[in-house]
Amino acid sequence: MNRLLKYMIVALLTAMTATAVAQTNITIHGEVVNGAGKDVYLYRYTDMLTMTEVEVDHAVIGENRTFELKGYANYPVMMTLQIENYSQSFFVEPGRDYEVYVPRFDWNMDEQRNVYLAPEALPLEFVNMPKGELNGLITDFEAVVAHYIDSLRMFFDCRFRPQKRYFDSLEAEVARRCPDTKNEFFNRYKRYQLASMRYGLHFATRRQMVDRYIKGQPILYYDDNYMSFFTTLFANSVSKGTNKIPAWQLGDWVNGLKVKVFLDSLGTDTLLRNERVRELVALQALQEAYYLPRYYEGGKVVQMLEMIGKRSKFPEHKVLSDRIVASLTRQEPGATMEDFTLPDVDKKMVSLEGMKGKWVYLSFVRVGSPNSMGEIETLAHFKDSIYAKNKNVEFVTICCDREFQKMYHLLKNTKKGQHYNWTWLHFNGNYKLLEHYGVVSYPWFILINPEGQLQYTVTPSPASGFLLHAPWQPKQQAEEKPFFLR
Repeated sequence: MNRLLKYMIVALLTAMTATAVAQTNITIHGEVVNGAGKDVYLYRYTDMLTMTEVEVDHAVIGENRTFELKGYANYPVMMTLQIENYSQSFFVEPGRDYEVYVPRFDWNMDEQRNVYLAPEALPLEFVNMPKGELNGLITDFEAVVAHYIDSLRMFFDCRFRPQKRYFDSLEAEVARRCPDTKNEFFNRYKRYQLASMRYGLHFATRRQMVDRYIKGQPILYYDDNYMSFFTTLFANSVSKGTNKIPAWQLGDWVNGLKVKVFLDSLGTDTLLRNERVRELVALQALQEAYYLPRYYEGGKVVQMLEMIGKRSKFPEHKVLSDRIVASLTRQEPGATMEDFTLPDVDKKMVSLEGMKGKWVYLSFVRVGSPNSMGEIETLAHFKDSIYAKNKNVEFVTICCDREFQKMYHLLKNTKKGQHYNWTWLHFNGNYKLLEHYGVVSYPWFILINPEGQLQYTVTPSPASGFLLHAPWQPKQQAEEKPFFLR
């Protein structure tokens, strides 16, 4: 029995080690000149339809300015390295180690401009990159294309009439300067990038593209380039109506949850005769339909996606339908909001969970922003009267200035700060929290109901008059009069 027990323990440890090794076949070693102490994240897309980012790994840059991230892939895939609000994407291949270097960078850039509307790429450099590495091949290809189009941009400009012969010359130039290699991923990258350009410039019809790249070929769900091309090819081809079926008719079927009729009707298009292709296009069309309220009801669209996922015989589509539903409903009313714990002005830690059971009106602001402070003044004007009438309302302002002292000085050392006597917290460098709550500008407002759920997709600001008619206000019920007195 002892010998059997030992064998079992050894087998278990071996299996655990094998699993750990199998899940980390990519390593990224990095150095950031002035990034010590900052969090660095590695992300990837779950798929090219929802383009939902998932965290692959996370590390804290050490005092020696270095970090290490690990990931797993069974096929070349694009990943994104992000520090605070700044990121850079590149391709990784299974079994490779990468060395990257980030020179001195101005991390305070987002204090002067909105880096969500005008992004600033993280200046990522590869170190000791071998010749023929995937990212080098792609960089060379894109440089050839960019130089050719820039030198003859008039003949590619859609404001004029793009000329097909120049695009044919571009393909010949690419074939000469960037020939196919042993790396099949790169070969496919060129193929689908050029195909997307040809289609976008109207040098080929959707039918020609389908016949050449889709028909009779397997769908490469695992290839980001193929799926990006596929979604480009069928974008808005169904959701806004087809040549045979108007959008209002499609809307009736979706809103009536007639899933079989909806799918079968798409099969009248000869390009969608293949069941797998038709169902994938239907999933993409429903994702688009969610944002077309003129024809489609959002709740019915979600139900249709769930129904297709349950009845589909293709495992990839079951997964995709779940992901689309999750991406559509993540910031919709009723979504459960992620808890957080942040320091107040006295460095006491305060959590959102501790406010459950109240209406929480969150405001994300920056002290140096005139727009933010204007809204804060409005909050201060209404705060006392709202608190007096409603015991279950909590104003929470999260200061997103990098320096804690800015919030402290406002609240402790200024006369105006005395009037801002509600809960103030500092975001404490938690950029992941801002990303989760969808904060892309300041001020930003979110209303959380007593159940801890999001109340609105977009919460109105105090200056809009929202506080006068907020959902926590007691409803005035008219006195019922007897029928004979009406």
